[in-house]
Amino acid sequence: MGDATAEAVRAYGINPELLPSGEQSSEGLLDDFPPYDDVLDPIDRVLLPRADIATETLAAGLRERGWEIDDVTAYRTVRAAPPPAEIRDAIKSGGFQAVCFTSSSTVRNLVGIAGKPHARTVVACIGPQTAATAREFGLRVDVLPETATVPALIDAMAEFAAAKAVEDKEKAAAAAAKRASRRR
Repeated sequence: MGDATAEAVRAYGINPELLPSGEQSSEGLLDDFPPYDDVLDPIDRVLLPRADIATETLAAGLRERGWEIDDVTAYRTVRAAPPPAEIRDAIKSGGFQAVCFTSSSTVRNLVGIAGKPHARTVVACIGPQTAATAREFGLRVDVLPETATVPALIDAMAEFAAAKAVEDKEKAAAAAAKRASRRR
């Protein structure tokens, strides 16, 4: 679907021929996937290995473009056991400054096993689909990188934290100035 997946595939000696030029997602790949052409494409089949909970976006879009899809469940996403009570309490009470969601299933599963993060917790999402799922669960999304990669998510979180530190200093200085002016 994107750069990280392409690197993993290259590690097995396979060179990806098509990567999304825009958004690194099913939609992004579909935007760049050509329609089936019986002259240029002697084989009209696409093997689509994916998670059991994957959306139908890519498969449906490829079928609309004339491709025959062999849809294979390559792995299953299984909800983990709930974390210890003190971790669940920290999640719900604001004991963490931030939570990083790297997929829609991490949003669904964390909320399902531990509850929603506290309103003061910074919510960072790796990409637009993950952010949409977070919003569906009533979460405010504070950090969303331009590209859906872990390094970009880390950079976006660092930028958010730096901007927040400046904002907090400015608020503290304004409050101190206000208190000082009242004393005069």
